[in-house]
Amino acid sequence: MKRIYSVLVENRSGVLFKVAGLFSRRCFNIDSLAVGETDQSDVSCMTVVSSGDERTMEQIEKQLNKKIDVIKVRTFDESEAITRELMLLKVKYNKSNRAEILEICDIMKADIVDMSKSQLMIQICDIPERTRVLINMLNSISIVEVARTGTLALPKCSD
Repeated sequence: MKRIYSVLVENRSGVLFKVAGLFSRRCFNIDSLAVGETDQSDVSCMTVVSSGDERTMEQIEKQLNKKIDVIKVRTFDESEAITRELMLLKVKYNKSNRAEILEICDIMKADIVDMSKSQLMIQICDIPERTRVLINMLNSISIVEVARTGTLALPKCSD
């Protein structure tokens, strides 16, 4: 079972360390972690994706709420949220596989953002499952390097 925690925290040094330490000390796994400033410069939003049983998920939320630097904790399941992940990948290309790479990018709605004589840099912003699919599709073509942001999420809009 996966759960997404959207945690508003005070934007100051050491807060990320404290939150990560909470997970580490209690042997809770972090599947994904993304942190950034909100529209207020003194507040950051941590998006943490974690997995475990129902009891573990409840414990994580309770422990997060106990932290002094934590302003607000919201939890939701993947089905209740819009999620995105940004990924950049470098792949080696040549005349024989260039068309295949371009076709994969077109199918996956990925963009080529940089290139040299032998490498292409591809960008995709999509749900985490589709970023994994792109990696699997390009594995046979020689991936040079991968950088991923981790999952960002917000609950779906409601009136």
